[in-house]
Amino acid sequence: MAQITQPDFLLFDDPIKYYNAMLDDILNAGKLIYIETYKFGTHTIGIKFRDALTRKAKEGLEVKVLIDSWGGSSIPDDFFKDLIKFGGEVRYFEKIKINFDLFTRSHRRNHRKVLVIDDQISYMGSSNITEYNLIWRESMLRMTGPITLDFKKVFVQDFKIYNKYIRYKRSLTQTIRYKDSEIIRDVPSVTRQRIKKRYERLIRSAIREIVIESPYFLPGFILRKDLIAAANRGVEVKVIIPKISDVRMVNILHGRYLEMLHNHNIKFLYFIPHNLHAKILLIDNKIFSIGSPNFDYRSFRYMHEIALVGTNPEIIRMVKDHINETMKYCEPFDYETWKRRPAIQKFFEWLLLPLRHLL
Repeated sequence: MAQITQPDFLLFDDPIKYYNAMLDDILNAGKLIYIETYKFGTHTIGIKFRDALTRKAKEGLEVKVLIDSWGGSSIPDDFFKDLIKFGGEVRYFEKIKINFDLFTRSHRRNHRKVLVIDDQISYMGSSNITEYNLIWRESMLRMTGPITLDFKKVFVQDFKIYNKYIRYKRSLTQTIRYKDSEIIRDVPSVTRQRIKKRYERLIRSAIREIVIESPYFLPGFILRKDLIAAANRGVEVKVIIPKISDVRMVNILHGRYLEMLHNHNIKFLYFIPHNLHAKILLIDNKIFSIGSPNFDYRSFRYMHEIALVGTNPEIIRMVKDHINETMKYCEPFDYETWKRRPAIQKFFEWLLLPLRHLL
């Protein structure tokens, strides 16, 4: 098994910084560029990436782009015309089709965010390639070394099945292991849910502290049970969420969980400046997870997701620094104020509850 060692990793949380780093790496590429993303913007940031990719395709590099068809539904038909003209390939993951399974199937999206350059550099994490998130707080990991070849394999598999209805295949969810880290993948499944089950085991193993950063925190019954059990045995459990996320219905639904978990000594912190879109789990300052899944039903059940989980000390240090910086801009959940929330909000919390699997 290959070992991942310093300085193979760099963690970004500022979109402007990692967009610039990604563009620099793309423009310095000499062989191939693969991008897999849920959303690809069509304004300033998207245009910069498209033009950089088009330039490299014109130079003769192998350029492939995979965008989820739901997340990319607003992209004009001619947006990538020059990239395609110079040999680049653009595919949209599982286009929405009219069939007997329309409602469920339409939620089986590709939520992964991966960039591979020249078999040498890769990125993965929380961020799409869009302009509206320029002030958000994200979590994107830049990697070099042999792990990039594995992210390339993941991309190639996804690119091949881009328009197929995948129920479950072992080859598409097989964990890729290293000495101190592993790549965990999920495809839509009600029962298997590899990433969620790994999180459950990690939470059960926690001794001192659990920190979760997620823009959308709607945990299922087992995760809630495990978090409560951890807090009851003396583990400090902190959940950091945005005070106002970009999904209004999720902001409302949070209320169905806050009181129950707060009353079991689980601490909620609200990120104040803008949207927190990072997706991070840290256990006892010893085990990390960084990737694309949100801490909710939809990610764990319906999405193609990817996460890097492990004990690499350099990544642990960067994740701890990221969390400490995040907490500087947080305020604690005020239970007494929350109890006085308007009756209409309570009504919508109840009304939206049946939709929690789809948000």
